[in-house]
Amino acid sequence: MPALERLHHEGYPILAVVSQPPKPAGRGMRVHKTPVHERAETLNLPVLTPQRARDPEFIEQARSLAPDLIVLASYGKILPQSLLEIASLGNWNLHASLLPKYRGASPIQYAILNGETETGVTLMEMVREMDAGDIYLQVVEPILPDDDYGTLEARLAQRAAELLIEGLQRLQAGTLTRTPQNHAAATYAPLITKEDCHIRWDEPAVRCRNRIRAFSPKPGAYAFWRGKMLKIWRAEVALTPVPSPTAWERGVASPRAHAVGEVSEGTPPLAHAVGEVSEGTPPPRPRGGRGGQGG
Repeated sequence: MPALERLHHEGYPILAVVSQPPKPAGRGMRVHKTPVHERAETLNLPVLTPQRARDPEFIEQARSLAPDLIVLASYGKILPQSLLEIASLGNWNLHASLLPKYRGASPIQYAILNGETETGVTLMEMVREMDAGDIYLQVVEPILPDDDYGTLEARLAQRAAELLIEGLQRLQAGTLTRTPQNHAAATYAPLITKEDCHIRWDEPAVRCRNRIRAFSPKPGAYAFWRGKMLKIWRAEVALTPVPSPTAWERGVASPRAHAVGEVSEGTPPLAHAVGEVSEGTPPPRPRGGRGGQGG
């Protein structure tokens, strides 16, 4: 979103915005447009919503627009070669990692999960292989100790917008260069699965906390209390010894450990929960009004 807004603000001609098709969502399963789709309409920009990027009709639409440059940011689909051959100046992708680290769909989540202290944004040329194209520009962004996916993603989106404008300015000035990636150093960040969000209490406490941070505010890390799923949105590492959380999750141990965090049963975070969990007592329930999360 910030990249689109910055392009429009700087006066670059935007021939069309391509977004995912509207989909049903929420309890009422009402059809919703993506935030990018809605923002493009408020900017009076034409929007294309193909079911698949390789649909012949969509490729013909793109060809008829005759763009100089195609820019991709968090689109979620790999573009076919026939589409990559249309733009005369190339096809750029804004990727939320310092490539070649964390190629794939979930670079922000994996950077947090793996305890990285910094990440960044890469402006790269798109090729058929996923996130393997030459690098134009990169910018480093620190990962703060209390960052979660939501806070870090928001900052990286702003940095991506800045990097895109810098790339366009260098392109216009004739000073933009490209560097091939070191493919031998590539690491990967695949799509997040439900099991990835399951807190593994046999892992070190720091890793458990990182898992919670990586998947907050969405989709949310979770654990079970006597068969009931609890989503945990925030946690701190305790400095005192605690009983086995795996036994706590099975409901067969007495987990007398201080729990500090935000806990809810499948709902967005409501309030801080601070207390002691003991045998026969459910985890502390949050109090306060229902809060919302942007997506």
